[in-house]
Amino acid sequence: MKKLFHALAPGFIMLLVFILASCGGGSTGGSSSGGNNSGGTGGGQPLNITFLPKAINNPYFDSAASGGKSAAGELKGTFKQVGPSSASASEQVTWITNLTQQHVSAIVVSANDPNALAPALKQAMSQGVKVVSYDSDVAPDARQVFVNQANAEDIGRTEVQILGKQINYTGQIAILSAASTATNQNTWIKYMQDELSKPQYKGMSLVKTVYGNDDDQTSFNDTLSLLQAYPNLKGIISPTTVGIAAAARAIESVNKGGKVALTGLGTPNQMRKYVKDGTVQQFALWDPGKLGYLAYYAAAALVQGKITGKEGDSFDAGTLGKKTIGANGAILLGPPTIFSKDNIDQFNF
Repeated sequence: MKKLFHALAPGFIMLLVFILASCGGGSTGGSSSGGNNSGGTGGGQPLNITFLPKAINNPYFDSAASGGKSAAGELKGTFKQVGPSSASASEQVTWITNLTQQHVSAIVVSANDPNALAPALKQAMSQGVKVVSYDSDVAPDARQVFVNQANAEDIGRTEVQILGKQINYTGQIAILSAASTATNQNTWIKYMQDELSKPQYKGMSLVKTVYGNDDDQTSFNDTLSLLQAYPNLKGIISPTTVGIAAAARAIESVNKGGKVALTGLGTPNQMRKYVKDGTVQQFALWDPGKLGYLAYYAAAALVQGKITGKEGDSFDAGTLGKKTIGANGAILLGPPTIFSKDNIDQFNF
């Protein structure tokens, strides 16, 4: 009998394993907080996707997060947003390390510093985490794709063109940026400077660029400092949603609304008051909700293996239609909208 048991045992164990597997006993799948609990993709990989913006509690990134949540609902995936309370590259690195240890399927990040984040993101990718940058890019070898809100050159040149018309192409101007290391800000400023070198702007001079670090109070104080240091200042460009709103408030606080022109990138809901009272004539922005929506779809396509990040790869982006990856792994959302009194009430974000 003992010999018979030893002879039958291996076959019996194999049969038991087969039965358990057939009943789903081998499943180890789970879900994360902040989204649809099914976590399904139809492709066998869970969509456990986390957004890491420059800073949380920022209206711009909150709007982008809403778009990401909508995409998660459509794809039956999960959505979570984490990040520093103020723009900090070192804190973003800590979050990236934590998310890698949690084995999320994708990190969608807007970089405070393109190079400082690179080692941690490369480590995440080496462990199978997909990396998508959005809004502000990281070093290209530290992500698979970059979801670009609009053509960087168009943004930079448009800001100068808007301001030039308002001040009759004459006078001192300044730039109020976000962090000095922010990839998108520095790229736009480079094109602003190039646009200013054209003959039609010979009467305009860029006297200073300051950095409010996407902090409301810092940006407010920087604007007041500019107005004090340059009493003949004619205009300010602030290509950051936190900065432009703080600058508008600062200009009004010293009764210079309509005397110092202000343009930049802002959300309609933030800027509506200042447009209607004449402090700001025009500003521009894309829809951040659509940016977050597209970034989630891109991350999902990477997780599902539908794209790899190479130029020419294409994927379905829900209501935004088919999107194709361009040079350097970039996916373009589309051109920005210019807001004024004539159209601002048509938008709610």
